[in-house]
Amino acid sequence: MSRRELRTITPDHVLRAYTLGLFPMAESAGDKELFWVDPEQRAVFPLDSFIVSRSLSKTVRSERFEVMIDHDFDAVIAGCAAPAPEREKTWINKEIRRLYRELFDLGFVHTIECRREGRLVGGLYGVAMGGAFFGESMFHRERDASKVALTHLVARLRAGGFRLLDTQFMTTHLASLGAIEITREAYHSALEQALMTQGNFYVWPPDRAIGGREALQALQNHACNESS
Repeated sequence: MSRRELRTITPDHVLRAYTLGLFPMAESAGDKELFWVDPEQRAVFPLDSFIVSRSLSKTVRSERFEVMIDHDFDAVIAGCAAPAPEREKTWINKEIRRLYRELFDLGFVHTIECRREGRLVGGLYGVAMGGAFFGESMFHRERDASKVALTHLVARLRAGGFRLLDTQFMTTHLASLGAIEITREAYHSALEQALMTQGNFYVWPPDRAIGGREALQALQNHACNESS
């Protein structure tokens, strides 16, 4: 993994970096510096082979969680930065929060938010550019909340004509849902193609909750279209 420190960074720098296959990180929440990362192996989700298990499908269909988008970025990134049993430390520092809040205000960053009885219990955020979505982080406070958020994200990206879902680094959890690793060269090629297209993140209106059945139907419709 190659990296280079950068002391002064703006939202424009971040957007330019994404087009080059780079993304910023910090060593820890308390670190003031950021550095660019360009992994030799990149984790991505092929949008036509996302795995929805029977149990996950049942949870999504049950609509246990109300799923919204772009409602409360600050709460989502705070949830992603909070310590968790599988993640005691975070790379999300104050500078990351500032930059991605600005990118959210500019319309490049989006959130998928899962609520239960009005409480935010899981979600994710990432950057949309062209036909690419760069997933940054996700979290859950209730079982399966992050998986439901990811399922809704993939359904939205498929329906909106996106070509690439980048998840940066591979984990066992992501692999179980269909993520794969590709080389840096293959990623840059896929990225170039995706940026030549224009996805529509708002293919479904941003001001209403999307039901689980609707999301699953979108996944099924996409699979049928791909096979026909």
